[in-house]
Amino acid sequence: MERSYVIKPELGKAYPVISHGKGIYLYDKEGKQYIDGCSGAVTALIGHAVDEVVDAMYEQAKSISFAYRSHFSSDAVEQLGKKLAEWAPGSLNWTFFVSSGSEATETAQKIAIQYWQEQGNFTKNRIISRWMSYHGITMGALSMSGHVLRRKRFVPLLEDYPAITGPYPYRKPEGISLEEYAMQCANELETAILRVGPEQVAAFIAEPVIGATAGAVVPPPGYFQRIREICDKYNVLFIADEVMTGMGRTGKAFGVDHWGVVPDMITIGKGMSAGYTPMAATIVTEEIIEVIQKGSASIMAGHTYSANPQSAAVSLAVLNYIGKNNLIEKSAENGAYLLQRLQGLADELPLVGDARGLGMLCGLEFVKNKQTKEPFALSENVSAKVIAKAFEKGLLVYPAVGGIDGVAGDSVILAPPLTITQEEIDTLIGILKEAIEAVQQELQQKALIG
Repeated sequence: MERSYVIKPELGKAYPVISHGKGIYLYDKEGKQYIDGCSGAVTALIGHAVDEVVDAMYEQAKSISFAYRSHFSSDAVEQLGKKLAEWAPGSLNWTFFVSSGSEATETAQKIAIQYWQEQGNFTKNRIISRWMSYHGITMGALSMSGHVLRRKRFVPLLEDYPAITGPYPYRKPEGISLEEYAMQCANELETAILRVGPEQVAAFIAEPVIGATAGAVVPPPGYFQRIREICDKYNVLFIADEVMTGMGRTGKAFGVDHWGVVPDMITIGKGMSAGYTPMAATIVTEEIIEVIQKGSASIMAGHTYSANPQSAAVSLAVLNYIGKNNLIEKSAENGAYLLQRLQGLADELPLVGDARGLGMLCGLEFVKNKQTKEPFALSENVSAKVIAKAFEKGLLVYPAVGGIDGVAGDSVILAPPLTITQEEIDTLIGILKEAIEAVQQELQQKALIG
């Protein structure tokens, strides 16, 4: 193959060239078939080559693909905004459209700070976030991220926003109940706010289900209800980062819906356009917009491709497809089946310590010793080996490593399109089991599994 001029994730690695996709399957130019077991980057929510979305893309392109948001709105943008207001809980009715999840979380950060400034409060400009979290790769979004490995190279340029630990039920201390553990983790937020000073804190941001850092870690019951109470008590906005968990991925419209909590802002992306076009958004409450409207009447954020008609039309078609085909309900039902099958692997295979998840967002954690839950050192590359072996066998899964203080923690995410059937889940599990067993055998030969 002739030399490439493209900077790929791993320089020097030869990647297969994609040819096409259909449903849950992808095909490379050599004709090899892959099950998209992680929807790419937990993105291809409704599967590949859906006719309704392709048709919407074509029809919009025939009229207008790009119009700058400072000059025009469009029917597609207005309809998408209305649709998201219908989906979102409470008074989350206003949407700021951007192009990526990183832009969405950074926009939420800016809106939070501006909200307090509009009221004459110029000290509330600190964001509190959690370790074992990921909110994006731009500097503002990375500052909010507690993903140690991704922060490492840029620490001198980043704000020290991560201040509390995220709930991690699989590794909770012995001797306390899940409910007690939930309160213990949530109350760390109150401690952090008091240490910084409530007058300094603009917002708290969290993923409803921890994704790329630790592999679909679900908080214990009561955690987010207590978080909401603390934010209200100290006049701190609560931002739910739903870039990975939103749009039905977890079996409800948004991840926070599982706990009946209404945040002040929701960030979305990935499944919003299901990978058919770059699109993301920050959804904001009536109360926040009312304050800004009475003040400067302009949010200080924006990007060239914000609210472009092409991406709006595509995203609207995706949301309509989800509703028409009851995919949120299917995500809950088939997600429970997927988790059941993954828990079967955890029961059977020495390498698998934990299976967890909500809806069609599940994870497996790999450990050296199931009794002690001892993790592997990251230098063993256990997750990468499982991912490579699965890829070789025709299954895509997503990495989630370094959740234990950036020095350990091996997990993978299973998040296929919501359109997957139970029969296809069985096929996925069969391939995944073979991949894990192959890596497990290699580790046993090296005496690395206890």
